[in-house]
Amino acid sequence: MHDDRTLVEARLDRVLRERIRPAVHPMTAPLDVEIWSTQGEPVPVAEGLTAPTGPIAEGTPWGSPWGTSWFKVTGTVPAEWAGRTVEAVLDLGFSPRTPGFQCEGLVYRPDGTPVKGLHPRNSYVRVGSPVAGGEQVHWHIEAASNPDLTADGAPFQPTRLGERDTAGEAPQYVLGAMRLAVFDETVWNLVMDLEVLGELMAELPVDGARRWEILRAVGRALDAVDLQDVNGTARAARDELAGVLAAPAVPAAHRISAIGHAHIDSAWLWPLRETVRKVARTASNMTALLEAEPEFVFAMSQAQQFAWLKEHRPEVWARVRKAVAEGRFVPVGGMWVESDTNMPGSEAMARQFVHGKRFFLEEFGIESEEAWLPDTFGFAAGLPQIIKAAGARRLLTQKISWSRTNSFPHHTFLWEGIDGSRIFTHFPPVDSYNCEMLGRQIGHAARNFKEKGVATRSLAPTGYGDGGGGTTREMVAKAARLRSLEGSAVVEWEPPAEFFAKAEAEYPNPSVWVGELYLELHRATLTSQAQTKRGNRRSESLLREAELWAATAAVRTGSPYPYEELDRIWKTVLLHQFHDILPGSSIAWVHREARETYARLAGELEGLITTAQQALAGEGSAELVFNGAPHTRAGVPAGGAAPAAGAVGAVPPVPREGGGYVLDNGLLRVEIDDRGLVVSAYDHTVGREAVAPGSAANLLQLHPDFPNQWDAWDVDAFYRNTGRDLVDVASLGVDGTAVRIERVFGESTVTQLLSVPDGVPRLDIDTEVDWHERERFLKLAFPLDVKADRYASETQFGHAFRPTHQNTSWEWAKFEACNHRFVHVDEPGWGVAIVNDATYGHDVTRTVRTADAGTTTTVRASLLRAPRYPDPETDQGVHRFRHALVPGAIGDAVREGYRANLPERRVTGAGRPVAPLVTVDQDAVVVSAVKLADDRSGDLVVRLYEAHGGRAFAAVSVAGAFAVDRAVPTDLLERPLADADPVATEESTVHLQLRPFQLVTLRFPRV
Repeated sequence: MHDDRTLVEARLDRVLRERIRPAVHPMTAPLDVEIWSTQGEPVPVAEGLTAPTGPIAEGTPWGSPWGTSWFKVTGTVPAEWAGRTVEAVLDLGFSPRTPGFQCEGLVYRPDGTPVKGLHPRNSYVRVGSPVAGGEQVHWHIEAASNPDLTADGAPFQPTRLGERDTAGEAPQYVLGAMRLAVFDETVWNLVMDLEVLGELMAELPVDGARRWEILRAVGRALDAVDLQDVNGTARAARDELAGVLAAPAVPAAHRISAIGHAHIDSAWLWPLRETVRKVARTASNMTALLEAEPEFVFAMSQAQQFAWLKEHRPEVWARVRKAVAEGRFVPVGGMWVESDTNMPGSEAMARQFVHGKRFFLEEFGIESEEAWLPDTFGFAAGLPQIIKAAGARRLLTQKISWSRTNSFPHHTFLWEGIDGSRIFTHFPPVDSYNCEMLGRQIGHAARNFKEKGVATRSLAPTGYGDGGGGTTREMVAKAARLRSLEGSAVVEWEPPAEFFAKAEAEYPNPSVWVGELYLELHRATLTSQAQTKRGNRRSESLLREAELWAATAAVRTGSPYPYEELDRIWKTVLLHQFHDILPGSSIAWVHREARETYARLAGELEGLITTAQQALAGEGSAELVFNGAPHTRAGVPAGGAAPAAGAVGAVPPVPREGGGYVLDNGLLRVEIDDRGLVVSAYDHTVGREAVAPGSAANLLQLHPDFPNQWDAWDVDAFYRNTGRDLVDVASLGVDGTAVRIERVFGESTVTQLLSVPDGVPRLDIDTEVDWHERERFLKLAFPLDVKADRYASETQFGHAFRPTHQNTSWEWAKFEACNHRFVHVDEPGWGVAIVNDATYGHDVTRTVRTADAGTTTTVRASLLRAPRYPDPETDQGVHRFRHALVPGAIGDAVREGYRANLPERRVTGAGRPVAPLVTVDQDAVVVSAVKLADDRSGDLVVRLYEAHGGRAFAAVSVAGAFAVDRAVPTDLLERPLADADPVATEESTVHLQLRPFQLVTLRFPRV
């Protein structure tokens, strides 16, 4: 038989495109449309419904950037359409691009009841099935003219559209056809049949019989279609396809659990306020689809987005609550937002689960066991323990499939964290969180699945996401045809919990991956938008202090504990840890608001701290020093206060032979040459030089930074090929007890203050950069005389190790990585830490010197970038960074990291010491939170962890605060652990044995 395969396939493509799809709506009638627009913030629904409107015709431009227009749509169903299915097709001016990145709308009835959302792949509103004819149509559409920041066919181009004040007023859209239309369900089903079979054909081997069976059936169906009467012949065409559609899947077919999904970025190429409306549109669409499709199930993560519905769209919220109660609208993830997981600190990462899970429990009585993070840019090694401590035990993500260098070896596996906790983890092999039920996606999932032979199941999050939209009726129809279809994977709608239960049951001994899940992409998100990152770090530190001092004041003085304020502030900070805000990958509007929000929160938290400390200090003029860090400092106990013994000073600089200055406190001697570079940092205690011979530390290095794509997200490895050392000095002198260094480069200036405090082996480096570069990357380098094959960087509740070498492609790909408060490199018995107060990105490399065959290990902190998309003014302006070079062991790194982020506070009062509420007799055991219980019982909650990476025995005491006969081990939500009995105390002291990096939460009842 002749090979006419390509001929039939081309015929199918054209006939579908030009004849059959247009016949879905064979008859149309125009609607009357009027418009009212506002350029400011969205108005309440009631105001929009009653706003004065004027006529607008098809083809008329509308909608300034970020504006809102209210369309009034009216019309009458023609009498001759009686007995037919009728819907409105409402084209706001959509482009064929992906939904969520352009104009959108939410349709309301005149009484304010939401109907459904509109986007380019879901622009219909059902009028009736069947209609009687003569029905009056009257709707209002709240339409958002959000600009498309990815348009013009050239992605990643700088644009001023991302900030309201620079976006201009030019109309963004042209109104399309707004019409009533007859909906021919038979033709629509024929489209679905042909699309499913055509897409399946393309995935089947050319030499396989099944492909040819489908091809011949498609050919017969096309022969049966009269192109001049598609509607009259569609049934006959469907009959020709019935046989091939009825052939069941083979028993060994891969099984896909589909779940309706609409990953909605809480901010990205749109501001937070627009996400509120995106959630309402999507939730309206999904509740409507659930009513129409009895097998469909939809999942939504991010408690914040549910909370927005409750607050801003109560009518949509009511529909969601009803669908949740029916088990078909499934809250998943148990987090406040789908946050970044690399940069949030220990407590913040824990509170993501606390606030997310508590919202779902209180509002729905549901506790999700799955962490749901499909789009997060890598996963810190401390996360498994946090997931487990929150009462969850599973993780879903697909983002690691974006890695550019190595292919991850598993799709279903156990992920082991730094403490040994293991989480059952699934990466959907469909490699998308926006599956559309396309044949190529289903085929890819089946072929790509790496657990073939030991497992058969994967999950497919199905629906338009990022900017929302969700699942469509077309996706549901395709899934129905794929429920059992020869040649295809088997597709079934299923809640995530059911998928995970079946996956665990069929694969009881999965492979194990130990350590971080590093994304080999988007590494620059650890540095972009430095002020957002500083705001996050400062907020985390202030929240720790506010809880500590408020709890101390409540217990010791009876002061009221600010439950509501802390709850609200925590939720705001957690929102801003969303994976496109904290990583710095959103538009200018988002980051401007973030800076303003962080400043406001800092003021509120400082007020809470001051109020609590004043209550503790009492009346008087004596000065008390409060220590919010978890280690004793200058005689002041951790979490307590003591009379001031004078300010801690720094040693004065003295001139250095050959130029420059020397700072020497008897523990550490630092030499700064005439270029303002540190050429020696000598540890007197052990007789070790920290700076590699022939090298200089405190070295600023500037690189070109123009990645191949994803400007704010990516830094590509080739940036290291070129760059220059900033060694020219504009001025060098003494400023009090510090050495002051000024440099000028390009359009920017840097001012540094270097000092060595009394009594501590530490070099403090205070850097201020007035940054006006474009597409440049600024690093601060410390070449160290340490032979280290691996190094430690702080992560949540501990630290993770990474190699300094590049033996394999896995190691080479980690050329930029995340730290929290420190990076530490060491040899047995001695090491050096670089601590910081606000930076996250870094790199560590090693070289062998030819002169002495010694090894230089260079740590470089990433300070600033200047990408131009999506924010063309990224990081322009003044920034301040604090770093310190600290010789010592890992415990010194931990201690100094906390010190840099939790400076002492001085308060005048009665001068009486304030004893800590909690004491721990072991420096390796660090207290991360002291607070009153969230249930307002007044119980004291203490969270602590082993921080050095070894076994630890510790006595945890509240004896100085109140008497207690037991401590209750709890999960992160402060609920007693099912597998742990209360621990009896001896004189209000609990004795603990902790494994490396173990996290423990204790609840001390106050009766």
